[in-house]
Amino acid sequence: MEFPNEAISEGCSQKKSGRGKIEIKRIENTTNRQVTFCKRRNGLLKKAYELSVLCDAEVALVVFSSRGRLYEYANNSVRGTIDRYKKACAASTNAESVSEANTQVNFVSEQIKQKLQNPFSLSLYIYIYIYIVRVILG
Repeated sequence: MEFPNEAISEGCSQKKSGRGKIEIKRIENTTNRQVTFCKRRNGLLKKAYELSVLCDAEVALVVFSSRGRLYEYANNSVRGTIDRYKKACAASTNAESVSEANTQVNFVSEQIKQKLQNPFSLSLYIYIYIYIVRVILG
């Protein structure tokens, strides 16, 4: 079965106009680069604002131009949001460290359990286990 629009579109060689894709690379022309920067910066600031309003998200955006000029947006405080980000990163790093330490302790514990069958090597593994626990826990 053929739809009416299909028959028309098959015989027609015209293409719909739309936004063309651009190659993402540095714009060599200084004027064009500056105009593009301004337009995209404004679009990015608008998107940050919309995200904060529509989704009730805490947003901080910091942009430096090639000339070193600062542009920023925050629905609360840039410094406050950055401090919150740093705390979240530190907590994540600490959690990963604890997880890694637990993995190491569990590995050594398994090794000790396996060596319980040989009393001679047991004392050596207990010494290694105590050393690792002291190093990990500081």
